[in-house]
Amino acid sequence: MTTTPEAIGSSWTRVEGRDKLRGRARYTADIPVEGMAHGALVTSTITRGRITGIDTAETLASPGVIGVVDHRNAPRLNPEAGTFFGPDGQLLLLQNDVVEHGGRPIALVVAETPEQARAGAELLRVSCVEQPHDIGLSTTHPLLRPALTTYGPDAEKGDLDAELAGSAVTVDEWYLTPPESACAMEPHAATVWLEDGRIRAFDTTQSPYGTAQALSLLFGTPPADVRVEAQQLGGGFGAKGGVGPQLILATMAAMLFERPVRVALTREEVFLATSARAATQQRVRLGADQDGRLRAIGHEATFELSVMAEYIENCVEVSKILYAADAIRTRITVVPLHILPPNSLRAPGTAPGSFALESAMDELAERLQVDPLDLRRRNEPDVGPVSGHPFTSRNYPRCVEEGARAFGWAGRDHRPRQRREGHLLIGTGMAGTSFLTMSFPSSATITAEPDGTFTVAIAAMDIGTGARTALTAISADVLHVDRSKIRLKIGDSALGPAWGAGGSLGTTSWSWAISSAAEELLARLESKPPLPVSVTSDTTNEIFSLPPRERHAYSAIFAEVAVDPATGEVRVRRLVGRFAVGRVVNPLMVRSQLVGGMIMGLSMALHEQVVRDEVTGRQVNADFAGYHFAANADVPFIDADVVEDHEPDNPLGLKGPGEIGTVAVAAAVANAVWHATGKRQRRLPITLDRVIED
Repeated sequence: MTTTPEAIGSSWTRVEGRDKLRGRARYTADIPVEGMAHGALVTSTITRGRITGIDTAETLASPGVIGVVDHRNAPRLNPEAGTFFGPDGQLLLLQNDVVEHGGRPIALVVAETPEQARAGAELLRVSCVEQPHDIGLSTTHPLLRPALTTYGPDAEKGDLDAELAGSAVTVDEWYLTPPESACAMEPHAATVWLEDGRIRAFDTTQSPYGTAQALSLLFGTPPADVRVEAQQLGGGFGAKGGVGPQLILATMAAMLFERPVRVALTREEVFLATSARAATQQRVRLGADQDGRLRAIGHEATFELSVMAEYIENCVEVSKILYAADAIRTRITVVPLHILPPNSLRAPGTAPGSFALESAMDELAERLQVDPLDLRRRNEPDVGPVSGHPFTSRNYPRCVEEGARAFGWAGRDHRPRQRREGHLLIGTGMAGTSFLTMSFPSSATITAEPDGTFTVAIAAMDIGTGARTALTAISADVLHVDRSKIRLKIGDSALGPAWGAGGSLGTTSWSWAISSAAEELLARLESKPPLPVSVTSDTTNEIFSLPPRERHAYSAIFAEVAVDPATGEVRVRRLVGRFAVGRVVNPLMVRSQLVGGMIMGLSMALHEQVVRDEVTGRQVNADFAGYHFAANADVPFIDADVVEDHEPDNPLGLKGPGEIGTVAVAAAVANAVWHATGKRQRRLPITLDRVIED
């Protein structure tokens, strides 16, 4: 084999880009299956209560309708099936007459065409008895309780109360973030059919293997008899990380009617029936000496939970990592409510958590009358502030310094309301963050083919971020061949165990498995055996044998805003981000991810929130007209770049760049709005009514 130039580190365009440009790339709802029927959801119009009757007569008489699936005839599901956090009632669709959140799927109408299914669904008559619901998050709620400790115990370092009492300057404030929806461009869809008793499915999933395993447990089918595939995915952002209602209902219908069934959710159904980020209420207490050295960090987070399922919005993690302090205490509590079960979404936990911590750090800098950058410089830890473990790499200071230089931070007047352009108030702000980086066990199979090519098979998923292109480059480098010699197979649970595209852990996990398989295969090929030759890797032992260390990516975000005090309008003029995300596989695609993440952070700061009606309990902005996010006109000049970084505990030096772009933006924007107006913004999104002046 000939030595070739490294593909890793080069800005190759996407391998599937030409197909996407020409409309040849096939998404789940594009793939035809012979004899396919179509399902349309019927969702609950009440938030809590019981179904007392379902009249199917008009629906079954409607043209093209094949049948109706509801709690009276649906296949029974395993009540122990769940997620990483335990049994999940959200998965147990059509198992009883109970309704626990508005928009809950309560029936599926199956017909020959999508139009006939939708028409039949409109005719279904459902009677309900409504019961009182509770959707109000409060830290004084009678059902308030500690969250699960799945991510580890609360931090309890030092004596927080004593350090606060002894501090020269303190901050004690509350920060609120709303529920948010993922808003992936592609709605959820699944097509399911039975093949000799085995379940076959095309699904909009971020994790083909994980979804197949969960579906197997849910329906009591042997894992080997369930296969889930996905060719392309039009975004996920966490909302397609598990088993969605489209897949469960399509599987039920395929079993009952013994033919392939496709279920494609409408945009409203995506909002009402798939996961969202939980609302949070966070108290941050900081104490510092007069020179700015932190003595105390207290971070208490309460978030909303569904009565149907457990989850953890781990807002306090960043407070255990980012800054040194003599005392650090964290607490996470939950309030079970009658809402759509929250789940992971765009930097779960860290995004709302960093808004609270970094807003409080800016308030502390103001009270100390120091540069917010200097405050961060003075509190850089040598080891994990809570764990005491060494950092594998710690390039947060470099992100801060390089970001400040690119932004032109030097010479900033740190007093608020000092810059004007006509009637506009101009302000700047910054924030930073850490983001956990690691790898999860995965397997990969590489085959050396007789024609000199290599087939690389792994149950990875490209959710639109460029995983195909990245894994092709990685495969070429570890096999020492040109990219043209790589045949990559992904998006199929039959390819073996593999982590999904989530948590910024996809490429770090998959690349490790590919690297391990390549190393073994190249060793076997030295004896020139007859081809083809295949090798399968499993990284479980390698990953679980890593020593305890702090492994994180880092970022620093700088923002400039213009505020019209007469209207309350906030315009972000500039965003500058510097990121330590390990070795960069493809600079072009990584920059695209980082810029996209920063735009999502801008949306979080200024636009996004799920709004629920207090009387009905239902979401009232379940469409793209009412649920606002940043459009092109909202997006300013964005300067996103990386600093030199390397992760020594990954064979290729990789960290995950997928979510960190989002994380610190909301705090940077909120801090810039304070700098412009002199008014703190402790609640997201920053709406006109909280900015406007008389």
